[in-house]
Amino acid sequence: MLVVKKFGGSSVANAERVMNVARIVTDTYREGHDVVVVVSAQGDTTDDLIEKAKEINPKGSKREMDMLLAAGEQISIALLAMAIENMGFPVISLLGWQAGFQTNSTYSSARIKRVNPERIRAALDKRKIVVVAGFQGLNRYEDVTTLGRGGSDTSAVAIAAAMHADLCQIYTDVEGVYTADPRKVPDARKLQEITYDEMLELATLGAQVLNNRSVEMAKKYGVELEVLSSMKAVPGTKVKEVAKMEEMLIKGVAKDTNVARVMIVGLPDEPGIAFKIFSRVAKAHINVDIILQSVGRDGTKDITFTVPQDKGDEAVAALQEYCDMVGAKSLSYDTSVAKVSVVGAGMETHEGTASLMFEALAAANVNIQMISTSEIKVSVLIAAEDADRAVSAVHKAFFEA
Repeated sequence: MLVVKKFGGSSVANAERVMNVARIVTDTYREGHDVVVVVSAQGDTTDDLIEKAKEINPKGSKREMDMLLAAGEQISIALLAMAIENMGFPVISLLGWQAGFQTNSTYSSARIKRVNPERIRAALDKRKIVVVAGFQGLNRYEDVTTLGRGGSDTSAVAIAAAMHADLCQIYTDVEGVYTADPRKVPDARKLQEITYDEMLELATLGAQVLNNRSVEMAKKYGVELEVLSSMKAVPGTKVKEVAKMEEMLIKGVAKDTNVARVMIVGLPDEPGIAFKIFSRVAKAHINVDIILQSVGRDGTKDITFTVPQDKGDEAVAALQEYCDMVGAKSLSYDTSVAKVSVVGAGMETHEGTASLMFEALAAANVNIQMISTSEIKVSVLIAAEDADRAVSAVHKAFFEA
């Protein structure tokens, strides 16, 4: 049996935790399984490196930032390999490019093009434990690239898919996937199972348990995931194509504070304006989420949309020239917002989900600025200062019974 295990930064934050991870890995190895381990940078290492870069050059190129940030995972894999080695087990650590990760050339948020796992397979054939640096790869120019925040989850799933692993386990500092963040909502419940689609929505909407790209890849290649704790030896949450039937209408409430709202006021009310706006945003490689367009009046209309918080200024820069050219009255962005969402496949067959959510927000005196819906989720944009209160109110409305 081939098992891929991924450990996040908090799981390897210090020597004691590195040794704990080494014990988890070697216990699986003792059971006779092949083991590939994907590791993130220790603790706050990535944030610390970003701050060091800002001290030297606040506008450092993304290529050089990738060269810098990739060092964090190199430290982690070497330390973990040394811990496993010290316990008397055969082990080898590999950087992303040594493990066969080939990516495109979008520095800081590269996409995996392919994984050639020959070196991993050769090491497993020699009954070695393989420790791989997550979050990184190599592009066609032989430059180091990084996959963006949460990229180690994606690295682990990519290896599991390329090697047809039997299970991919994602270890975190919580015991699984909960109906809300258990650190913020004491009554949050742990789920035994959740579907790929539900997990993808929760991950995309701000639940920080799994990276959304990793869930998307797992669904595409049929990789069964398990989210579990590196601190407690208890069953986690399985993420799979079809979860067993449960009575819960929704599976979770998510909060995302990494949001900026871009507002364009006074655009010409004519065909093609939305295309011209969003094609420019797309060319800047910025993902757009909630979109609201007003009904035209007096020959003008307004368009408001959300982007990741760190992309707000880039979105404005991409649109400024065009907005000036067509005579828009104003173009701005606001980061004092948050998105709160409810997710669940049960919404497809139950009416009143949105109504119950809106009622809970109204009772909590939370004002809704924008709304977005799909078959399995309802999202609202609200003031960032109301986010935690909104999550608690909505969670109570759906799960109190």
